[in-house]
Amino acid sequence: MTVATYAAAQLLRVLPRVRITRAVGRLAEAKIPAAMSRAVVGAFVRAYDVALEEAEDPAATFESFDAFFTRRLALGQRPLEGDEHTLVSPADGRLDAFGPVEPGGRFVVKDRPYTAAELLGDAGEAERYRGGTFGVVYLSPRDYHRVHAPIGGRIGVIRSLPGDLFPVNSIGERHVPRLFAINRRVVIPIDTEQRGRVTVVMVGAMIVGRISVPFIDARDVPEGEHRLEPAARVGRGDEIGVFHLGSTAVIFTEPGVPAIHRALGAVRLGEALHPAPAGGAGSAGEA
Repeated sequence: MTVATYAAAQLLRVLPRVRITRAVGRLAEAKIPAAMSRAVVGAFVRAYDVALEEAEDPAATFESFDAFFTRRLALGQRPLEGDEHTLVSPADGRLDAFGPVEPGGRFVVKDRPYTAAELLGDAGEAERYRGGTFGVVYLSPRDYHRVHAPIGGRIGVIRSLPGDLFPVNSIGERHVPRLFAINRRVVIPIDTEQRGRVTVVMVGAMIVGRISVPFIDARDVPEGEHRLEPAARVGRGDEIGVFHLGSTAVIFTEPGVPAIHRALGAVRLGEALHPAPAGGAGSAGEA
């Protein structure tokens, strides 16, 4: 740990993180003139090497920075690997960690212990995943920031949990105990026919206070538990949420489901998160 890293961590503890996030969010959503939009977006694309050519309309003039950041992909950009039972990455990003959910619901990310109960906000729900696996996909500023269903099924409830807004980066992971569990979260369980329940937890962060989902008509998912009646049917690869700026998705699978297991590092929406069965399978669709 360097002196600069330690100093940055201490500064983060005293900053008004929620106020800063709200202010930046308002600025990102403000409509801007076309010339300014092209200049700001162009600078960001160059700085972070954003693959803007993959966007639905790469030549578009975005009315706000948020509109650029939450841009959609062109059809066919993310083919889905495997068959309908293959669990795929819900987002572009970096697979930072995966492993078993141990007895008591414990799991470890970057040498930091967590429990499924604290991340999911429901101890009973967490019991489903004891003996199962977890995976963590981190979205960087250059990534596409819509989150998709890693497998098809039904969504009957969404839980929006309040929390802090520490940055989800190397400094936050190293210096903020229980980082993912204390930050603001939106929990999206998907009930499947063959894989039990698979849950995606969208974790907010500093400058990423707002999370929206297509099943609730609100600019940000209101705090609390939201029952969907009837349950929303989603296909593998269908959109289930949007980070307004960027953060992290954590996936939980039940025991008996092929374990999340692939090389750590870059991952794209639609890539398989576990080895293909004997004989393999081809692409089953596209996002």
